[in-house]
Amino acid sequence: MINEKLFTWIENNVELAVELETELTKIPAVSPESGGEGELDKCIFLEKWLRAHGIKNIERFDAPDPRAKGGVRPNLIAVIDGTAGENEGCLWLMSHIDVVPPGEEKLWDSDPWKVVRDNNFILGERLIGRGVEDNQQGLVSSALAALAFTSQGLKPMRTIKLLFVADEEVGSVYGIGWLVKNHRELFKKNDMVIVPDGGDEKGECIEIAEKNIYWIRFTTHGKQAHGSRPDTGANAFIAASDLALRLHNELSIKFSDRDPMFEPDYSTFQPTKKEANVPNVNTIPGKDVFYMDMRVLPRYTSSSVSSEINKIKSEIEKKYHVTIEYSYLQLAESKPTSADSMIVKFLSAAAGEVYGVKTRPIGIGGGTVAANLRNIGIDCAVWTKTQQTLHQPNEYVLLSNIIGDAKVMALLSIIS
Repeated sequence: MINEKLFTWIENNVELAVELETELTKIPAVSPESGGEGELDKCIFLEKWLRAHGIKNIERFDAPDPRAKGGVRPNLIAVIDGTAGENEGCLWLMSHIDVVPPGEEKLWDSDPWKVVRDNNFILGERLIGRGVEDNQQGLVSSALAALAFTSQGLKPMRTIKLLFVADEEVGSVYGIGWLVKNHRELFKKNDMVIVPDGGDEKGECIEIAEKNIYWIRFTTHGKQAHGSRPDTGANAFIAASDLALRLHNELSIKFSDRDPMFEPDYSTFQPTKKEANVPNVNTIPGKDVFYMDMRVLPRYTSSSVSSEINKIKSEIEKKYHVTIEYSYLQLAESKPTSADSMIVKFLSAAAGEVYGVKTRPIGIGGGTVAANLRNIGIDCAVWTKTQQTLHQPNEYVLLSNIIGDAKVMALLSIIS
């Protein structure tokens, strides 16, 4: 009976979802790194909106950031108490309130900061605007799931904690990363976390693991010389090129395990960005800088990868009479959530009931906020039913996905 009450309330409140999406989209919450003021205005609005709709147990945790409006990057937690109490473990629904810039606005068919409601889309009614899917779909669905209880005077079995974090789009230093570092006490070992910020168009994929991510800057120092006298110099470009190729080839062989949960199912070691060295053709460069993006299966440690990098680096230095230094722009390791964990089992059952799908656990090559909690022993699953229009011009969300995901989230808090 409680399932029917929750589902009926959610189905009858589509206009509430449209209202929240529309108002949130009006408030750009772009990080300072991307030319914005941060999330403060959007967070203030969201808190007022939740309180106005009956959710009163709300607390804000501000990470200091002098670049942002108000000097802070706000993180918001709203709590709906469950009958079992927090000692039995809470259900966290974690979405992020920041968005990316709209990009080239001429590629949009409408103002990206004003929601357009499209009733004639082939897949069903949709909303168009920056942020409506990434991550306002998850945000709005979690709010609807919570309101389905509070608006009807119902209590979930598990305490629901809505977590709205800052700074997801540029690294989470002021978001979940800051919360884990400064407010570790918020999270308990038997908590479960859903991150509705990744998935597929059917709602089948439950992301439980991420490849380790290493972004590395390599700087090779040689000796500049005239193009006609390579014998008097040490060509940093040639040394760097050999280094890039050897790292790509030899690391791929050394760390060659495969895991079918990931796509691709192997570790990748890709040279990517390269900086300019000399401005003219007839000068042998004495300095060369390039970057690599490495996505490594989580069974391998950063120390084992670094050991191989150092070995190859040393051999290149001797061969070309250069010196090489490198630094990590990003070094992110993530422990996986077990495919047999409660959160995966419960989520699989709830998604199956709502969407009629058979779910499967997957791993991804990208990074999510789930890694911050997995690394402190909290089980996290990244899931949503999504059209995957994030970061694109004319980003959109299907209203049916917002409503369906809200049902899944509500159901999760009463499954035992």
